[in-house]
Amino acid sequence: MNKLSVLADHSDGSGNSIECSRAIETGIAVTFRGRNNRIIVADGARIAKLQAVFDCDNGTLVIGPSNKSPFSMNVRVGQDSTVRTGADFTTTSVAVVSAVEGAAVMFGDDVMIASSTQFRTDDGHPIFDVATGRRVNPARDVVIGNHVWFGAQAVALGGARVGDGSVIGFRSIVTGTIPNNVIAVGSPARVVRRDVAWERPHLSFTSPPYKPDAASVAKSEEYWNLTAEDVPIFEELSGWHDHH
Repeated sequence: MNKLSVLADHSDGSGNSIECSRAIETGIAVTFRGRNNRIIVADGARIAKLQAVFDCDNGTLVIGPSNKSPFSMNVRVGQDSTVRTGADFTTTSVAVVSAVEGAAVMFGDDVMIASSTQFRTDDGHPIFDVATGRRVNPARDVVIGNHVWFGAQAVALGGARVGDGSVIGFRSIVTGTIPNNVIAVGSPARVVRRDVAWERPHLSFTSPPYKPDAASVAKSEEYWNLTAEDVPIFEELSGWHDHH
């Protein structure tokens, strides 16, 4: 087992390696337990805290560049598995990420992750059908598209796929496919509004103090798109604001 507290160019006798052109020395804890694992850190990456554990062999962690605030992540990479963050990936607090059994967790560019979130290809432990002995909870990929806002305490489980420009609501659990430019909430998460676009400026500490329409912020034009799929909106949620 090899433990490191610095992200910098590195290789060991077990084939584990780090590619990082500059040393990142704060908030780093990397553990290599297996062989032929690698971390690839892009020039310009900004990391506030990274705890990365490679339990097995052939795992890969790729960290993209950023011009925004640094991210924090607690990540477990298992056998033949991959975790990748795109450019300008940000988190409010430490995001928990797990990829095992050849599965992947992939984040696109300009993804904004709120506090206390999890992204898991797996359940952590196997569950079997008693009659057949077959596994009922295999690991599956998690794919988060570009310019996705993941709300506080939300979770993406194996098989989750979120399209570009979408918003996942507070404490929602994503288990399937969410299309682009929608708001999805609930457990499991379901679409409640289509044809939306969101922007990063905070409602309170970013001027102007009132933002009644799109003219009040700089628009991310490439992510202002109509929803491509006709996903039904929960009828029981429609009209909620009329009664509260």
